[in-house]
Amino acid sequence: MADQRREQGDGRDPREGAQDVPRGRGRTALPEEARAWEALVATARRTVAEGLVVGTSGNVSVRVGETVLVTPSGVPYDRLTPDDITGVALDGRQVLGTLVPTSELPMHLAIHRSTDARAVVHTHAVHATAVSTLVPELPTIHYMSAALGGPVRVAPYATYGTDELAENMLRALADRTACLLQNHGTMAHGATLDQAYDRTAQLEWMCRLWLTASSVPGLSPTLLTPEQLDEVGEKLKGYGQR
Repeated sequence: MADQRREQGDGRDPREGAQDVPRGRGRTALPEEARAWEALVATARRTVAEGLVVGTSGNVSVRVGETVLVTPSGVPYDRLTPDDITGVALDGRQVLGTLVPTSELPMHLAIHRSTDARAVVHTHAVHATAVSTLVPELPTIHYMSAALGGPVRVAPYATYGTDELAENMLRALADRTACLLQNHGTMAHGATLDQAYDRTAQLEWMCRLWLTASSVPGLSPTLLTPEQLDEVGEKLKGYGQR
């Protein structure tokens, strides 16, 4: 949200501010970090192309060793280049690049410190954000809730970019790989960028499904029971190619 506001401010490219910071701050990116940055930028652009964010309102991170690469604050994703690589240590110190990291860095670092996730995707997806304003937990409208660890919780609202929001998010993510952020958006993580993105897209689809089913006058959607979700969860462990 803050990133989007910066973009809409005076019309300047946020990278212009980098001239105030000595070039070459931090170390040179390793080959694997450069490859991960390329994949991160592709994922960030995908969130825009597929309607999960508007402008620069979301953010993406991927962990390489002890370094977390993150989208920078306020830079449209289609303008990002290999030279814009932005990375921080797990304690938040910037170790790569000169651009200011996303304002949602506390949430990304909280996940990378507390889980075995290697990638995180945050969006302001419309249907998911709408659901976050209506219920404390996404009703179990579809069995793919099990693929996210169970019923998707809504983290209580807190101001963007704060430790309070990061703490609320971590509680909502307990034993889950995705959650909703009240009046804000989505957060999902995974072992890869593709997995984190797919979980984000799946969450947005389930929110759209529930809103659609709930909009029929005089009818309420049938929901799955905890037992039915548990059964699916076991079945999903063997899903896909071996």
